[in-house]
Amino acid sequence: MPVSQTDIDLALRLADAAGAAIRPRFRAEFGLETKEDASPVTLADKEAEAAMRRLLIAERPMDGILGEEEGERAGTSGRQWVLDPIDGTRAFIAGRPIFGTLIALVDNGWPVLGIIDQPILRERWLGVVGRQTTLNGQEAHTRRCRDLADALLATTSPALFTDDQLHAFEHVDAGVRSTVLGGDCYNYACLASGHLDVVIEAGLKLHDFAALVPVVEGAGGRMCDWAGDPLHAASNGEVIAAGDPARIEELVETLACRGGH
Repeated sequence: MPVSQTDIDLALRLADAAGAAIRPRFRAEFGLETKEDASPVTLADKEAEAAMRRLLIAERPMDGILGEEEGERAGTSGRQWVLDPIDGTRAFIAGRPIFGTLIALVDNGWPVLGIIDQPILRERWLGVVGRQTTLNGQEAHTRRCRDLADALLATTSPALFTDDQLHAFEHVDAGVRSTVLGGDCYNYACLASGHLDVVIEAGLKLHDFAALVPVVEGAGGRMCDWAGDPLHAASNGEVIAAGDPARIEELVETLACRGGH
């Protein structure tokens, strides 16, 4: 089913609702807790997801919902709204505005619409399959990168890789111009706007990457797993984003070097 203007309008309203819940909590009382997986969660995470869910249940009762904080609500339409109210909670609790709200529409397992919303800076990237990605309504474009030796690479934290994954990542890291750490979903937004060339991560869940795919690819980039295959609901969480699709093959080959030294 193609993405309709009604879908886009609803996604934008979801981002508005999440932002309205998050902004009062930023650099204020946010009620920090630690989840079972040892990751942080705040009242802002919970309230933002609850606000988005209320809208979806009222307006799209047949669609499924998958949210980081409240889990899955089954649907019957073959479509699922995938929500991460604050991707980058550690940045949020540190008062750093490089987190984002992620909203995706997934159709039969494939991401077809994505929003990366930074509610403090009020930056919103919108990606829709078959359309040009926009940042606050203006076209966003990745940049060309003729050689990985010139690339600016980003990852949230090397600590999130297994030993084998870290070894593979270090092969890429050794061959690029520079690497920046931290950033979560904001790295992909910066890549979509031509400020970064490559993002490599592992251990991501669907709510971490579904919204990123339409944003990056609609801006002229490409996303895939470490084997070079397109990302979908059953992907294993190993993610490559490249602003220049011509660099994907080399990145996949380099990341194939796992284990040993």
